[in-house]
Amino acid sequence: MKLIVGLGNPGKKYKKTKHNIGFLALDSYAEVNQIKYKKSIKFTSEIAKLENSILLKPKTYMNNSGLAVVKVAKYYNILPENIVVISDDLNLPFAKLRLRQNGSAGGHNGIKSIINHLNSENFNRVRVGIGNNKDLIMKDFVLSNFTKSETQILNELTISLNNLIDDFIKEERFETLMNKYNKK
Repeated sequence: MKLIVGLGNPGKKYKKTKHNIGFLALDSYAEVNQIKYKKSIKFTSEIAKLENSILLKPKTYMNNSGLAVVKVAKYYNILPENIVVISDDLNLPFAKLRLRQNGSAGGHNGIKSIINHLNSENFNRVRVGIGNNKDLIMKDFVLSNFTKSETQILNELTISLNNLIDDFIKEERFETLMNKYNKK
C-alpha cells in the first residue's frame, strides 16, 4: 500500500492559495481519474482509497499535517518509504518540481509535523515551486491566491503532477521518478 499526501489548509479561505498546492494536485488527480474523496473523522482528513494506494488531504491545517498522516500510516501499515508528500516550496521557481527521498523539513511546517509524527525523515517528497516575493511577509505570500498567469501555468503543471502520481502508484523505485521529473 502506498500513501500520497497533498498538503494544504482546509476551508474556502485557503482553497486557491499557494500553500494549498498539495490539495490542488490531489484534487486535479481525482477529477481526471473520477475519484471521490470521503470525509474521515477517524483520520481527520479527506481520503480516497484506491486498489493499492490512498490519497490523503489532511484537514488538520498545515502545521499539524503529521497527525493525519501518522494515523493513516499506522492504520494501513504503510512504511515511510511508501509515502509521498506533495507540498509548496518557496525556494524553488514557480512551477518547478523537485523530488527528494528524505531529508529535513527545510523550514516547511507541514513537513516538519510529518517528520515529528512519523519519527522519520525517510519519506518521499514532491516539492512544487511557488516562487517568492521578498516584498511580502512569508505568511502573507504563501496564503495569497495564484495570479491569472500562474493559474494558467498551474493548469499545465497539474498534468505533470497527475503523471507523477500515476508513476508513483505503479513504480517500485522513487529514484526512477526522481530521474524522470527532476530533469524537467
